[in-house]
Amino acid sequence: MTVLEVIKKSADFFEGKGIPSARLNAELLVGHALGLKRMQLYLQFERAVTEPELDAIRLLVRRRGQHEPLQHIVGSVEFSGLKLKIDRRALIPRPETERLVEILVERCVAPAPARVLDLGTGSGAIALALAEAWPAATFTAVDLSGEALALAGENAAAGAHAGRISLVRSDWFAQLTPGSRFDLIVANPPYLSAEETAQAAPEVRSYEPALALTAGEAGLAALRAIVRAAPGFLESGGLLALETGPSHHAALLALAAEHAYKRTESLQDLAGRDRFVLAWI
Repeated sequence: MTVLEVIKKSADFFEGKGIPSARLNAELLVGHALGLKRMQLYLQFERAVTEPELDAIRLLVRRRGQHEPLQHIVGSVEFSGLKLKIDRRALIPRPETERLVEILVERCVAPAPARVLDLGTGSGAIALALAEAWPAATFTAVDLSGEALALAGENAAAGAHAGRISLVRSDWFAQLTPGSRFDLIVANPPYLSAEETAQAAPEVRSYEPALALTAGEAGLAALRAIVRAAPGFLESGGLLALETGPSHHAALLALAAEHAYKRTESLQDLAGRDRFVLAWI
């Protein structure tokens, strides 16, 4: 078979399995197996695929047909201009989180934060993207999962900012040094309810860590804990930035008003859903 025929057969298989963006998934996996970028793939549509190449492609296609996330199969994800290693140990970074990074880079200028705390760092995506934007800043990246911290460490070691990022295993603030203060605390905590997780795509509920997805109190438990505790770790004028579920904003803004925050903002993601809460001490 030619490259194009293999792509078409793979896309047809994916459609039968209910895989979204079937043709794109097929192109990316065939390209990955052949060591070709998509543009290179297009230039080789008519070349014959060897049997060893077909065997490699079939293995990847079979895994995707079982709804294993594409990012896990290829082993990486693009995030804010960075290529990060990703696997079952941490949540796959989403475009919504990229937007949070963009908002922070846009808002936090003159001067940029000097000390940043990334709560629930997972793969390290937020800390590493902000480290790229703010070369003078230092970062503390926290996660309760030792496996996630190991992945974040691998991503940090692969980049240019490992010396500025400290990894701490902690249940949110619990293991931080008393008296620690930060100019920015950013968090993308678990915020799905158990019902929402159960209704999520198989790629999410079967392959991504539940610890990074689901929280009690209808998805609000982790968010509430962070809002309550963050004032004790923020410098005067410091900012807490949260990624949230669309239904959480009224409760979070009311909670912030009960604590030491002088100003709050509710911001939408690119799809127009309430997604980010900013709160200043």
